[in-house]
Amino acid sequence: MSKLKLLINKYKSMPVPVKAAVWFTVCNFLQKGIDVLTIPFFTRLLTTEQYGIYTIYRSWYNVILIFATLNLSAGVFNNGMVKFENERDKYTSALNGLSMTVTVVLFAIYLLGHNFFNKLLGLPTILVVAMFAELMFSPAFSLWSARQRFDYRYRTLVAVTVIMSVLSPIIGVGAVLISSHKAEARVLSYVGVQVCIGLVLCAVNFYKGKSFYVKSFWKYALWFNIPLIPHYLSMSVLGQADRIMIGKMVGLSQAAIYGLAYNISQMMNLITSAVNNSFIPYSYKAIKNKKYKDIGKIANVLLLMWACMLVVIICFGPEIIRIFASPAYYEARWIIPPVALSVYFTFLYTLFGNVEFYYEANKFIMVASVFGAVVNVILNYIFIPMFGYIAAGYTTLFCYILFSVSHYLFHIKVLNKMTDGVRVYDMKFIVLISAAMVIFALSVVFVYDVIIVRYAIIAAICTVMFIKRNYFIEKIKSLKE
Repeated sequence: MSKLKLLINKYKSMPVPVKAAVWFTVCNFLQKGIDVLTIPFFTRLLTTEQYGIYTIYRSWYNVILIFATLNLSAGVFNNGMVKFENERDKYTSALNGLSMTVTVVLFAIYLLGHNFFNKLLGLPTILVVAMFAELMFSPAFSLWSARQRFDYRYRTLVAVTVIMSVLSPIIGVGAVLISSHKAEARVLSYVGVQVCIGLVLCAVNFYKGKSFYVKSFWKYALWFNIPLIPHYLSMSVLGQADRIMIGKMVGLSQAAIYGLAYNISQMMNLITSAVNNSFIPYSYKAIKNKKYKDIGKIANVLLLMWACMLVVIICFGPEIIRIFASPAYYEARWIIPPVALSVYFTFLYTLFGNVEFYYEANKFIMVASVFGAVVNVILNYIFIPMFGYIAAGYTTLFCYILFSVSHYLFHIKVLNKMTDGVRVYDMKFIVLISAAMVIFALSVVFVYDVIIVRYAIIAAICTVMFIKRNYFIEKIKSLKE
């Protein structure tokens, strides 16, 4: 009992930003983690082809989201919170209004040629209309939650996230069980929850900000984000093009198998994105106060933590696939190492990208992103027909490495211009750990079906971590400070 009291007292003594970081991580797990944890139900209730339809729907949604909402809850929102600090509620509601306006315009374009677009997307009208309903209202949650994160207000965000995270899978499983159109039931049940929550938060945003259109805010947001559309689109293409192209070139069942492995690997992204959402305000403030070395020290600890967790996920890949799906999906185990490693380089890119965003170096961000996405599509087009859909995992990995290198070079160029050559990150450490991760992930594939070898690797890693435990403890303490 005394230990429990000690933990409670430690929690109470934490600074608000630290508490917020903890709860924002919890929220991110609840929001996306429960979806991942319910995969075993849906992969057994749906055929691979039916699950493939849901996979393709989510992939297209994430691509069209960039055009329909301009991704206004991302970089431009955080910058606006600093630039318009005395009008934050008004700014939030105005961006909500801008997002809805763009979505309506895009939906009108769809209605003019719905047959063409249905064929292009490979989805029936009912699912495309559902997609636009989600695009209309779900950004309200993104903007509202971004505001909560920026101000370190986590209690209400936790409550809303719990409601959304619990309702979505419960209603989804029920809908699939009672419906004869199971793929459509899975999509529509998910969209229904997103729209209902989005409607409420949309009303909250407009009630607090009392503004749908503010010329200065819309102008600033469009000026800032339109040049970034190629960047956001490219990031979405890097994450979604594999499944869309597999669905078109190979089949829906293969898209479902690939999507399963990708979704499991993305569990790590739940942590990285949550921590980075809290790391961004810290980075911005540290850059503003010229505390560059502090950013680099924390970045080293975070990268080391991600590397260790990814090693565990990669080594237990075959067992994870057995837990998450039926034998029909077992081929997905071969995709986990390259796609999981892509998660590492995704986080590495965000470290460099945070610096570029702070200095509003939108042109550099766009060039690096577009380059990586174009290479990804070209490599998929070449290698998927040659080696099958598993090749998409390795083309994605190559592009994320290329992507990280490009952003590193551009962030150096920005620092040279804006800070007279100051260096934020410890590149020797980053190169060393990155190289080790690549070698490990590519090598472990050769022993994936040899359980003893994989478990021996895990035992060796645990032994090293135990021997070096004092080092890790010191790093964790420095992170807390």
